[in-house]
Amino acid sequence: MSPAPALVVIAHGSRDPRHAATVHALTRRARTLRPGLRVETAFLDFNTPSVGQVLSSLYLSGVRDVVALPLLLTRAFHAKSDIPAALAESTARLPGLSVRVADVLGPSPLLVSALERRLAEAGLTPADRATTAVVLASAGSTDPEAIAAIAETAREWRHTGWCAVRPAFASAALPRTEDAVRALRAEGFARVAVAPYVIAPGRLPDRIAAGAEAAGADVIAPVLGAAPELARLLLRRYEAAAAAPARLPALTA
Repeated sequence: MSPAPALVVIAHGSRDPRHAATVHALTRRARTLRPGLRVETAFLDFNTPSVGQVLSSLYLSGVRDVVALPLLLTRAFHAKSDIPAALAESTARLPGLSVRVADVLGPSPLLVSALERRLAEAGLTPADRATTAVVLASAGSTDPEAIAAIAETAREWRHTGWCAVRPAFASAALPRTEDAVRALRAEGFARVAVAPYVIAPGRLPDRIAAGAEAAGADVIAPVLGAAPELARLLLRRYEAAAAAPARLPALTA
């Protein structure tokens, strides 16, 4: 029986050291959930190791079958361009290396569960749901598919009992977090909570928090971070990709 493919989690990277620390905490949690699975972390920018470095190291250790998992919530530019390009470069110079690309993390009920967890940690109780409006605050993107995915997540989450859920963005799209908070307040909602739809701390999550505070949000949840739901979601995406036929990395999953 051939060994299970190695899992390479590919994060964006950041100059903020909290970003890499959070990503590593998440991948450690995934390793704990799946003892024996080789799980490595790579970064597109700012941090090391790079995608090429991780794949080269795996290759030198004898690994020939890899699942690459974009640590992204939507299929925006990094999922469609940067990650396939990095994988294609590595497979071109590492003969016999098979790489399957897993789906991005969103959308998923597990992400909604993680958002609920963070709001609870910030002080909201189940009894608050029917009287609380929520701003689903993402980093933002110029990709229409990514923006539509965030809006759809907000619509679906609204059906779980919150009195309103509205999307907002820290960059590249509107409304900004502070504008969404003020709009909900103007509509008469007495309690407004902000739930950052981002994985790790950094400049844009800090912008979300600052906007929420400036607009007087009642509750500001932490980022998703190394939530157990995210670790389970990593493994779910890994399993789906590992069961699929191998494909060239230039063909996105």
